[in-house]
This record gives sequence, structure tokens and C-alpha cells, in this order.
Amino acid sequence: MYKKFCVTGACIPEKNYMVDLTSRIDRMKKDYIDKGEYFTINRARQYGKTTTLYLLEQRLREEYIVLSLSFEAADEYFQSPTSLAEGLILDISDCLREQNVGNDMIEVWESPISEGFPMRSLGKKISSLCQMSKKKIVLMIDEVDKSSDNQIFLSFLGLLREKYLKRQQGKDSTFQSVILAGVYDVKTLKIKLHPEEEAKYNSPWNIAVNFVIDMSFSAEDIDTMLEDYEKDYHTGMDRAFMSRYLYEYTSGYPFLVSKLCQLLDERVSGTEPFLTRARAWTKEGFLAAVKLLLMERNTLFDDMVKKLLDHPKLEELMQGILFGGSSIPFKRESPVIDLGVTLGFLKDRDGMVAVANRIFETQMYDLFLADMAVDHELYIEAASERNQFIVNGMLQMDLVMKKFYEYYEEIYSDNDQKFIEENGRKLFLLYLKPIINGNGNYYVEARTRDHKRTDIIVDYKGKQFVIELKLWRGDAYNMRGEKQIFEYLDFYKQDKGYMLSFNFNRNKKTGIQELNYRGKRILEVVV
Repeated sequence: MYKKFCVTGACIPEKNYMVDLTSRIDRMKKDYIDKGEYFTINRARQYGKTTTLYLLEQRLREEYIVLSLSFEAADEYFQSPTSLAEGLILDISDCLREQNVGNDMIEVWESPISEGFPMRSLGKKISSLCQMSKKKIVLMIDEVDKSSDNQIFLSFLGLLREKYLKRQQGKDSTFQSVILAGVYDVKTLKIKLHPEEEAKYNSPWNIAVNFVIDMSFSAEDIDTMLEDYEKDYHTGMDRAFMSRYLYEYTSGYPFLVSKLCQLLDERVSGTEPFLTRARAWTKEGFLAAVKLLLMERNTLFDDMVKKLLDHPKLEELMQGILFGGSSIPFKRESPVIDLGVTLGFLKDRDGMVAVANRIFETQMYDLFLADMAVDHELYIEAASERNQFIVNGMLQMDLVMKKFYEYYEEIYSDNDQKFIEENGRKLFLLYLKPIINGNGNYYVEARTRDHKRTDIIVDYKGKQFVIELKLWRGDAYNMRGEKQIFEYLDFYKQDKGYMLSFNFNRNKKTGIQELNYRGKRILEVVV
């Protein structure tokens, strides 16, 4: 029975194709657990936290007792201090029995708690358990932020903190290490202590050390998963190429990597024109998987929509980066930037804020453009004329650019400079989207995006088109832009590229011309 790619719950090495995390788990044990550190693993949704905890638990059980809990469905635990203490006693009892702990320890652990002082009673039980155990004990709790806006949760963290500090002074026995996993960092939780109070940062988890291990996958990590897959199917894929492509589109976001692999294996393979796995695990098959991913509904994308609706300032920031080419210094002290990083939408790229990966970027473009597309004349025009742009199954980009010029001149040529600076990129993508929809993908090249210049790469049935969008800043700047795109064509191994310039000169000369340079051509459109 062959393994499967897993995108829900924990990945199990015996059942699932997965990245080899051995060195990462060993480092966590050596640098954190063995040293007695308390820490939080806070990463975005579906970033491999549950799998990491599962593998870490299996590794630690060789020399530790591991109490592995989850607050996923533990709302009733936080009704009162007594309900929390009793709930933890029940869950930890199950863990102890599973690891064949002696009955004497379990009897002490399960003895009744003090109704008047349940948390203090729980603390004494923890001390007794750790004193009686021949092995040191590690506590790990997944989904810890599910009930983290609760005073009872704060009391629990306070109990762990108090016992940790007393252990440091040699006055108490407690857990060797505590690991709390969730999206939000409980060290900096915004908690409302009483209904009439405004939210404030107030967490006793300042004893925790920073968890600095990178949980994203490198291209080399991804290759270990594909190597395992190849042992079963012998597709003959170019593993180095596929690993690199998976990384370039996902930046190593674990769910996206596994999901694209799952789509290649289960939905692309066996369909026209990818009738075999060998044909599926190619560049063309990969782009087909990307298209499927961007078209489907999944919990990660649904959560993205919800978070953007819940946080208008974050949506405004994302739109500014994507459409306006905003260059914003990366500082997590900024609440909106910190939120974007916490949710997995943003990252630090050379000191500037950037969208976390190409898949998220395209998904957000599609989402924002979909809001604009309703009743928008440019979108409707392109959609109604779509068939003329596809000849013998291939996109005719020359015609796309020429027709955009005509529609733009007719509809938008009299708009002011500020409108075009803010909306020029949106208008072109809004026009392009219905034309390539269903058979093509596009993304914006992060290395060139700024307020003045953006490069769009269109993948249509395996063929790439490079389009530079830029704001006209005079003849000298325009000449530099022309040289840059010729150089960029070399990088993408293309003989022809496209340039769309938005010119704000009063006496501007608009039109279409073709430029030649060292054997390469550019179709330049100036509006």
C-alpha cells in the first residue's frame, strides 16, 4: 500500500509522503527540551505545528514522559478554574496510562482536587507527579490560543510560570519543558480581563524563550519528500527542478507544498494531457496543479478571506503592496505588520514587507480583482471578447496589449494622474484576468515590484509572457526601463516581451511600437 500526501492533521511518516524533519526535531530536543526551556511555537494556520508536535513526541518518549494535549475542543475547560483543573487531570491521566506509568503515580494524580483552591491543588499534583516519576516530564499543548482570551487561561499560565521560577530556585519540582503551540504568541496576547476594560497586553508567559527554528521547507527539504515518492512510482521527474518550482511558488509553506503535490498525484495525473504520472510531474503539470489550487475552496483560503474582512487595515496594506508597489520597512512592532506575519500573509524580504509567497499573492490579486470585476466595464469587455485572443489554443499576447490600448484610450485617457497611479495595475490585471482564466496563471515578480515598475509573468499552457508595467517618468527613465526588460527576457529565456507605460506628461505621445535589441523584441504600449 503506497503512502499519500497529507494536507489535514498530522503527517505520519509510515502513511504519508513528507519532508524529512529529523534534523529539525533533533535540534528542538537538544536546544530546547534537554535544556529545560519553556517556549511557544506560534506559526500561521496549517504550517505544520501539529505534525511537528507529533514527531517531537515520538522522539522524546525515548527518555521523557510526554503529556501531549490539545485545546482544540476544550471550551468547557475554561468555564471555571475547577473545570480547567479537572479537565487537565482527565487528559493527563490518559497520557500517563498510554505510557504505562505506574498505578501509584496515577492514583496520586487522580486524587480529588481542592474545590476552594483548584489551581493551587493542580500545582501540587504537578509537583508530586514530577517528584515520583523516574523520567522527566514534558507538557505540550496544541491549539493553545483557542481559549487564550480568558482569565482562567491566564491563571493556568501563571501557575506554570510560578512553578518554573521556583524550580529555578530549587524550591519546587515541575515539568522539564512546556511547549505551547498556536497561531498567536501567548507571550504577547491581547486579553480582555473584564467586559468593561479595553483590551491590553497582559500575559505571564514572559519566561518563555524565543523559538527560532524555521518551520518552512527549503527546496532541499522538499526534495526529500519527492525522493520518497519516486521510490514508489519511478516517474523519472526532474526532482531538483520540481523541488525548486514548489519552493518558488510556496516559499516553503508546508500546507501549500503538500497540497500541490497531492493535486499533481491525485488530480492532474491521469487527465488530459497528463495521462501518466511521468507527464504530470513536469512544469506543465505543475502549472495545472497551481491552477486547480487557486480555483478550489479550502480552509486556508477561506480563513484568508475572513481575516482580511475582519482587519480592514491589513487588507489596505496588502492592496497597497500588490497594486501600488508600496515599499514599507519591515518592523514587527507595527501592529498591522505583526498581524500580517502572524497570519502567514507577510514576510521580511531584505528589510522590506513582502507577501509571504506567490500562491498567496495570486490568490489575493484574484480576490481583490473579483470585488472590482462585478459590473466593471473593462472586465465585461475582455470577457465578452475572450475568444479572439485564443488562436489554435494559444494566447495572442500582442492582440491583448493592442486591444487594452484601445479600450483604455476610450475609457480612461482623461483620468487624472493620481487615479492612474493608484489603479493602473488593477485595470490591466482586471482586463487580463478573464482572458487567461481557466487556462493560464499570472504572478507579479517580487524582485521588480515597486511604485514605478512591476513585472507580470503570465504562464499560459506552459508558455511564459513577460510584461513590464511602469509609470512614465521621462524619456531617460523610459530608456532605462526598456534596457531592464531586455535583460529580464534573458533571465526568463524569452525572445519577446511587453511593456505597458502609463504616461502623465501633458503633451504625451501615446501609441504602440515594437523595439529590437540584441535579437530580442519588445512590444511597447504607451497610454
